[in-house]
Amino acid sequence: MGSASAGLVSIFSNGYRSLSAPVSSWRTLASSSLYKHYKRNSKSAVFSCLSSSKIELSCLSSKVDVAQTTTTSVNGYFSYHKYDRLLPCPSENGPPRVEHLVVSEGGPVLEYICKSLDLPPLFVADLIHFGAVYYALVCPQPPPSATPEQIRIFKEVTAPSVLSKRTSIKGKTVREAQKTFRITHVEQFVEAGTYLRVHVHPKRFPRCYEIDWKSRIIAVTDSYVVLDKPAGTSVGGTSDNIEESCATFASRALGFSTPLKTTHQIDNCTEGCVVLARTKEYCSIFHGKIREKKVKKLYLALTAAPVPIGIITHYMRPINVAPRLVSEDFIKGWYLCKLEVMECKEVPWPDPVIQQKYCIEDSEWPLKDRAYECKINLLTGRTHQVRAQLAACGAPIVGDSMYMPAAIAEMANPGLNPFGKYKKYTTESDKEMAVTKWFARFGKEPKVAIGLQACQISWDDGEHFYEARSPWWRSGMA
Repeated sequence: MGSASAGLVSIFSNGYRSLSAPVSSWRTLASSSLYKHYKRNSKSAVFSCLSSSKIELSCLSSKVDVAQTTTTSVNGYFSYHKYDRLLPCPSENGPPRVEHLVVSEGGPVLEYICKSLDLPPLFVADLIHFGAVYYALVCPQPPPSATPEQIRIFKEVTAPSVLSKRTSIKGKTVREAQKTFRITHVEQFVEAGTYLRVHVHPKRFPRCYEIDWKSRIIAVTDSYVVLDKPAGTSVGGTSDNIEESCATFASRALGFSTPLKTTHQIDNCTEGCVVLARTKEYCSIFHGKIREKKVKKLYLALTAAPVPIGIITHYMRPINVAPRLVSEDFIKGWYLCKLEVMECKEVPWPDPVIQQKYCIEDSEWPLKDRAYECKINLLTGRTHQVRAQLAACGAPIVGDSMYMPAAIAEMANPGLNPFGKYKKYTTESDKEMAVTKWFARFGKEPKVAIGLQACQISWDDGEHFYEARSPWWRSGMA
């Protein structure tokens, strides 16, 4: 199965992108007390450098954010908690841990990972089943933050004299050989020189185990299934977890032997209509309908302030990192974002019982006596578009712990937003500083739900038309 990332270098430089908290990558090896601890106590020196010595595996980078993920052990050194199985699913996500390895002697992938990372076989088997282990025939280019020792390792394992002896990469360019694929079987053979990336702490979705999935099915046809996606779940999974996804759990609920396939996405914290294809052919057909703008999506948004009726236009920064920044003014290279607010009516703010049930996060919006339910026609489909645009209008979505803090900050200081009406910078250096400060005003991704629902989806001029159930916030209304 192909990699979920565009390239290995971006994985290294951006850290563990599927988690909300930013993480550091490629810590220094030689000065690490953890490195010394493993050298003394581990049979497989996971932090040792690749050399001519007979080691089983070599590690290109150290463990991520050790201080956050470990407990203190003897003599002040740190070690990870004991690993057992990935199930039962924990209620909270812990800090990420991503390991980058190079195989120096061919053999079954499970054995190598167990030896190098000191992990139990059943746990590693679970990681492979979750889709949390990747390989590439050739090691990727290290990021700018790599240490001299890590660069030396990379040069050694990718030297032309070494690569020329590997029959598996003959006929491939280095770039082609660096493409990552998921490991799909515990007995999969990995040859010497193979790069491995192991997501030891995959992002988890405990909500998957709380849902009556059959009750969320809207329609089943020979070509597709329409699902009323619950908030707090992923449509098709993440780069490190394809097991705990709507596609997987809906397939099981329907008794399908062939897994459903993702045709489009909505945010994890959003609920509502998604179309899952039953075949690769229909998946391709539906993608074509989206490209040809034959698919119409309507949303219901529960906002903290009223939104004017009509079309709202912004331009989104073309950087694949959340939060997504938008500008009211045209900026060359930024993506056009358009939505139409069709209705906006005042409704009660969700009561505390409903908020607790759906884990709605309090971002300290000052007025909570009323909210506003808006019906929105999405005219362009950008990631976080509805959330980012409404927040930029001063009407963030209820429970949106990522975008609401910035909206509150801008209310208090209108010149804070470098892309808003009252931007204050005069030079490019001032702009860069203003953007950095503005970016820091945003919060973390919501844990479960926000006030956003994909309430309708239709295509082929309404020939196929489906609606979701009432949104979560109406359950507490009279």
